[in-house]
Amino acid sequence: MNKVLKSGCGHCNGDDGAVAVADGAVEVAECKGAQLRLRNVKVIVMCSFGFEPNEFTYGSVISACNALQSPFCGKQIYSLAVKNGFFSNGYVRAGMIDLFAKYCSLEDAFKVFYDVLCENVVCWNALISGAVKNKENQIALDLFCQMCHGFLMPNSFTFSSILIACATLEELELGKGVQGWVIKCGAGRDVFVGTAIVDLYAKCGDMHEAVKEFLRMPVRSVVSWTAMISGFVQKGDSISALQFFKEMRKMRQEINNYTVTSVLTACADPTMVKEAIQIHCWIFKTGFYSDSAVKASLMRVYSKIGEIDLSEMVFKGTEDLKHLNVWAVMISAFAQHENSGKAIDMFHRMFQEGLRPNKFCSSSVLSIVNSLYLGRQIHCYTVKAGLVFDVSVGSSLFTMYSKCGSLVESYEVFQQIVKKDNVSWASMIAGFAEHGHADQSLQLFREMLFEEIVPDETTLTAVLTACSAIPSLKTGKLVHGYALRGGVGKQILVCGALVNMYSKCGVLDMARRVFDTMPIKDQVSCSSLVSGYAQNERIEEALLLFREMQMADFEVDSFTLSSVLGAVSLLNRLGIGTQLHAHIMKMGLESEVSVGSSLIMMYSKCGSIDDCRKAFGQIKIPDLISWTTMIVSYAQHGKGAEALRVYELMRESGIKPDSVTFIGVLSACSHNGLVEEGYFHLNSMVKDYGIEPGYRHYACVVDLLGRAGRLKEAESFINNMPIKPDALVWGTLLAACKMHGDIELGRLVAEKVFELEPCDAGAYVSLSNIWADVGQWEEVLKIRYAMKGTGVNKDPGWSSV
Repeated sequence: MNKVLKSGCGHCNGDDGAVAVADGAVEVAECKGAQLRLRNVKVIVMCSFGFEPNEFTYGSVISACNALQSPFCGKQIYSLAVKNGFFSNGYVRAGMIDLFAKYCSLEDAFKVFYDVLCENVVCWNALISGAVKNKENQIALDLFCQMCHGFLMPNSFTFSSILIACATLEELELGKGVQGWVIKCGAGRDVFVGTAIVDLYAKCGDMHEAVKEFLRMPVRSVVSWTAMISGFVQKGDSISALQFFKEMRKMRQEINNYTVTSVLTACADPTMVKEAIQIHCWIFKTGFYSDSAVKASLMRVYSKIGEIDLSEMVFKGTEDLKHLNVWAVMISAFAQHENSGKAIDMFHRMFQEGLRPNKFCSSSVLSIVNSLYLGRQIHCYTVKAGLVFDVSVGSSLFTMYSKCGSLVESYEVFQQIVKKDNVSWASMIAGFAEHGHADQSLQLFREMLFEEIVPDETTLTAVLTACSAIPSLKTGKLVHGYALRGGVGKQILVCGALVNMYSKCGVLDMARRVFDTMPIKDQVSCSSLVSGYAQNERIEEALLLFREMQMADFEVDSFTLSSVLGAVSLLNRLGIGTQLHAHIMKMGLESEVSVGSSLIMMYSKCGSIDDCRKAFGQIKIPDLISWTTMIVSYAQHGKGAEALRVYELMRESGIKPDSVTFIGVLSACSHNGLVEEGYFHLNSMVKDYGIEPGYRHYACVVDLLGRAGRLKEAESFINNMPIKPDALVWGTLLAACKMHGDIELGRLVAEKVFELEPCDAGAYVSLSNIWADVGQWEEVLKIRYAMKGTGVNKDPGWSSV
């Protein structure tokens, strides 16, 4: 530094000496490891030489502040320049605009810019460039329009910045207009402008034009080549990307780490494992392996192609583990492959290595945490580290709480996020819907619209899921209209959610209309419509659509198969069910618990209890639903002993019964005449499992006592029930009275039923049959007249024969 200062003193005088000293300071500031203090620069300029600095001095010193990333000192220099009358100088103002845009805020840069009416293209360029660097691309385009309306001629620096803004916003037509101006001004030979034009076409997906512009460039830089490779990667054309890289190496062009990471991204496909390994070897050979960004990209590629072991090998081979991006990629890789143990261990290890996990590490590990205790610990760390207000971390936090069932904490974290994006809104809306709070999901959507946030397809899909859960057809239609107005009504994700919503709301014709207008039909929408048809007993349409799915080679999941099996069980067509079972076995899905349970139910309704048992035996790990379905099937087929045996096996496996299970158990006791066992299981519901019996449970016990001929005991049982008996309970006793010919009790019970359900045709018929059995035809006629008087009609019998 002293050499620079002496050089300035010995060869310059006056103002030239000041500029030389300041320029020397900039050179020193730009040198690696320079420890220059701008305060010393000011002292050198103002005191050592005894002169007043001019605009070039101030401009050079502000550039030094920029190089040293010291906006505070820059502000001091600028204040001094303003005080000494240089506030209108373009050179000084351009330097300060650039400094503010880079290190402070774009707002401060605008204040400097608008202090004085500016006709200096350098100031405009500094502000436009600053807007682009701050990702305010639309503002950059607006500034460019203002600049042109002010009759200022843009130069190469202006064009390169504006073309970058157009590329980022994918404003291809506007970019083409700027390109026309470039050609008119003769700025096309500038390498930066040419590269920006190539990048514009590449990012907008027009690789044909990008190649033409690339070949027209007289000089191509590493950035130009990298833009082309990235463009092909973005289009999914990995082969062309690798060919360009091969040509780049053949021409001995400069290659930097950005080029390498782009090439690696081209290999992020399961079919390109060989190419990825070849690029890995080349990286190792050329010395790029030591670059942390390259290493992180290599690990990411191996993770995406399913070679998580190779990702881990690259990580373990890293000598310098101080770069957080390497850790973030490894944790993310484990999380994406659902290896929660290794992801959490890696997160803990960061603390042991003295590192502080950043927002990427924290977000990734939170995505696979399913323990409230651990999640709260990580939450505390994010608060302490100041990461909790980041939208990605905040979204991961409240999603974690939602998955763990703590919606209160989830919503509290959501409310703390200052700048919520569409992902955070969609995640919170989905969280409420998944946990049975669909009303709150819709309320949250209204709040989102009130804050004038435009929902994207992900958010609208979450809202439609909430509409399906309620279900709310009116709100669903409103969201449908909003999606169409917003231009996302034809998106596959939204269309699938609309089909599901209309299906769940029972409006199947509208669901089919949306389905038919989908540009590309996917497995999710097909499954939703099949399920809708099946649940609304439109069996033929469900089976036809299922066949269309198979013809189109759509992947059929367990959800779809369960819906189709439900439709077949309503048809009572065992032949079709057997064919489906064979198809399921061919697909290897017979061990899936949902499919197995549906098979049991289908065979049960078709009367084949042996096939029920076989289907149950094929389930790998039966759950509560499959156990209950098997118990109920046995009970309905009069095999009470087998049903109770299955119940005991279920208990031994550690699965707790629910209220539906006990209906099957009590029904089994009824069919076998096991009165004492029935009482035992009724008491066990409350005593052992804390389940309060409902009307159907009490009806089962009444049926049990009625079948055993203990009608008075059944009447006493009903009168002592802790809840007021309904028509179902009294009707069950009435059926028992008919069975045993108890006229007096039957008459009294029938009156109870008529009080509760005056239009219950079954009660009238049962009482009529009781009188008919003992030849009391006058009483039968009275009942028939009473039925006509109350407008009750007996449903005619029918047969499928």
